[in-house]
Amino acid sequence: MILQKLPIYGIDGAADIINFRSEPNMTADLRETGSSAAEPRNAAGGDEAGGKSSLQRGLAILRLLASFNETGARLTDIARGLDLTPPTVHRLLKILVEEGMVEADKATKRYRLGIDLFGLAAQAGNPNNLRDICRPILLRLSATLRDTIFLLVRSGFDAVCLDRSEGPFPIRSFTGDIGGRVTLGVGQGSLAILAFLHEEEREEVIRFNLPRMQGVGIIDEVYLRTEIARVRDLGYASRSTGLLPGMSGVAVPVLDRDGHAVAALSVGTISERLNEERLPVVVDILKRESSAISRQLNPFDPVLRRPAAVLGGGPA
Repeated sequence: MILQKLPIYGIDGAADIINFRSEPNMTADLRETGSSAAEPRNAAGGDEAGGKSSLQRGLAILRLLASFNETGARLTDIARGLDLTPPTVHRLLKILVEEGMVEADKATKRYRLGIDLFGLAAQAGNPNNLRDICRPILLRLSATLRDTIFLLVRSGFDAVCLDRSEGPFPIRSFTGDIGGRVTLGVGQGSLAILAFLHEEEREEVIRFNLPRMQGVGIIDEVYLRTEIARVRDLGYASRSTGLLPGMSGVAVPVLDRDGHAVAALSVGTISERLNEERLPVVVDILKRESSAISRQLNPFDPVLRRPAAVLGGGPA
């Protein structure tokens, strides 16, 4: 057995040098065959070493990636975690990426679960996605309250309007129509989402978005953090910034099983319709509907992972 250094080509085609144990003449055999893996494979598509098939190892990679957060894992992390050689992992990852089961980030050289995998997983259990679940609720709310109802979801550092149901009164909103985006923290719906994110995510969003909020009314860091604390205390966002004269809104977060926001239900209306007497009634109705949505959430719903991709806008 000889310890050799072989180049392994990553996502962007750049080579990393790794230590690789091989039998004498194995390097020459690899050059002649063009193979990137030194493990023989049997006719059934399995790898003789360890007795596991490529399919089993591919599934093991998916399970391992599921244990990592959104930042993903490097090829070497996967190889180490599964006790596989980097060439084998590279070969399997290449196939998984081509099939949409895994996404490769060329900038960070990290891999994470792909949107197509979540699309398949969403068919297990509750087959309805968030938009399907909420559509009848939005229609019911707009008919009951006679106001425009919005469903917003997080997309990176923004909130995206996933759906809306029009009320009888013409209004203006930050997101506009379905697919419209607004900086997280601007407007009641996006503020409700921001306030109930995991603390580390919330701080990251605040740091990134504060420069984007320059010139947006009275919003600065002190104001934003004060409003976030207020929303977390009340359980809803309702204070008007005056950025849309004559318009008012109120929003409640839609929480996952861990109590973190994945979406928001928001009412947009003319200011005189959201007075002190009516506001508590609207909030109570929104909270009841939000709780009903939370109980139906499918954690594998691709809408919750890549809303822009689901809306046809490409990766979020």
